[in-house]
Formats: sequence, C-alpha cells, structure tokens
Amino acid sequence: MASTSVSRTVPAPPERVWQLIGGFGSLPDWLPYIPSSILEDGGRLRRLGNPDGDTIVVRLVAFNEEERQYSYAIVEAPFPVTDYVSTLRVHAVSGDATVSEVQWSGRFVPTDASEADVVALFTGIYGDGLEALIKALS
Repeated sequence: MASTSVSRTVPAPPERVWQLIGGFGSLPDWLPYIPSSILEDGGRLRRLGNPDGDTIVVRLVAFNEEERQYSYAIVEAPFPVTDYVSTLRVHAVSGDATVSEVQWSGRFVPTDASEADVVALFTGIYGDGLEALIKALS
C-alpha cells in the first residue's frame, strides 16, 4: 500500500476553513478542478464531475465535526488505484488563531502504474487543491 500527505498553512482560523471545506459536497466551493458535486445516498456518496468530463464517485467513511476531519473512499474514478482512502483535516496552529494547517492525505494500492507515479499524481492533486483553498480563503 502506498501513501502520500500534503499540508499547507492557510490564512484563516480553523472554524472558517472547516466551514468552507467541511461539507462533504463543498468541493466546488473551493476546488476549481471539481465544478460539480452531487450528493446521493443521504449525503454519504458524492458524484463529482471534472472539466474533462470524468466522473469520480466517493463514499464518506468517517466524519468528525469536533476534530474537523472526514475520510472518503473511491467507488469509481479514472485513477490507477484500488483500496483508496483519503482524509481531509483542519488543525489549529498553536499560538496563532488567525491561521490553520490543512492536511490532505491518502493511501492506496497502485494498479497499471508505478507506485512513484501514483504517489506523484495524488501529491500533485492534494498540493494543487490546497493552493486553491488558500486562494479561495484570500
């Protein structure tokens, strides 16, 4: 099993960041690469569309409002992986209530691609996503 994790310090308090990203259907609010998100199955399944016309379906597997984190698993996607689980979390930064640390991590089994290539793919997706979040909060 492979994994990757990307963290960024963002210019907003944890409560504000979580308000923007904590909703399972909220990706289009801050991530330009995902212009649509349709919730199904009582909000536990999200069907995402991207500009290339691909569909990405993920299932919510854990949600913790108090700890400001949720995890999801890929059900269907154009990625060369199986057993994919990802977590998005917001942490307070000790000593500075005006900033937060956001961590996006994932673990997965590469298929039809090298581990290095798949790790680089998701490291890029997470990093670009967190940069888009910083822009959305500015």
